[in-house]
Amino acid sequence: MKTTSVIHPLPTNVAREVKDYVMIAIGMILYGIGWTLFLLPQDITASGVPGIASIVYFATGLPVQYVYLGVNVALLIVAVWQLGWKFSIKTIWAVFTLSTFLAIIQEVTKDVNLLDDQPFMACVLGATFCGSGIGIAFSNNGSTGGTDIIAAVVHKYREITLGQVMRIMDLIIITSSYLVLHDWEKVVYGYVTLFISSFVLDQVVNSARQSVQFFIISDKYEEIGKHINQFPHRGVTVINASGFYTGREIRMLFVLAKKRESTIIFRLIKDIDPNAFVSQSAVIGVYGEGFDKIKVK
Repeated sequence: MKTTSVIHPLPTNVAREVKDYVMIAIGMILYGIGWTLFLLPQDITASGVPGIASIVYFATGLPVQYVYLGVNVALLIVAVWQLGWKFSIKTIWAVFTLSTFLAIIQEVTKDVNLLDDQPFMACVLGATFCGSGIGIAFSNNGSTGGTDIIAAVVHKYREITLGQVMRIMDLIIITSSYLVLHDWEKVVYGYVTLFISSFVLDQVVNSARQSVQFFIISDKYEEIGKHINQFPHRGVTVINASGFYTGREIRMLFVLAKKRESTIIFRLIKDIDPNAFVSQSAVIGVYGEGFDKIKVK
């Protein structure tokens, strides 16, 4: 009779999960400071759902937290339906935290006027805070929701990268602010904000687009391999090898993954076999399913 192996979930590390949620909250607070203290007073449009909320605020005066929360609730329903609950839970936490702290930050800083006559400096500082906040959230397995969700859904059904979808939507949102502000200078500041925040985001997550390779030697290689297949959903190659000194036959796992997934892989290896031998190294490029396409000029 054929038996089906069952992958049992790893024990949850409560302290690690709490740290993730705390860091996501800190990231959202930084984002809220950059958005409401530097960008909104200068009529500079942010990217993503905050950009939509900013445009509505410029046009109607409706507080940004209400529009931000409302749009994200609708998108989160789509995310749970199309991408599953696991993708959405920390996104829900990030959206709730940012929505809550937006009102608090606005109340605390209502009499604070910074850089009134220096819109470029406000743009730089606001973008730095926003990029840092999103980067911290991403580095701790979180998401700010909004265009991330739309990009993930589009990527699921179409051959287009997440970054391409997000850039297209962000450019459309920022450009559309002209319909309300009637000032191309503010639109340009919005483009600058998008560029700077994207750069800071990449620095915070430590070049997230880079890939890494792992060589893993463990007696529990089957369990480790199954969990890497399951999450972060990466392929695993089993290599037959032998120890030169001992002469013992061993199994070695070869894994290619995105650099941002390194922490996830290290965590599950430690949970399964703390004594595993692991080698990690950066690679210049990885091409194929789940990575970049081969491009030849």
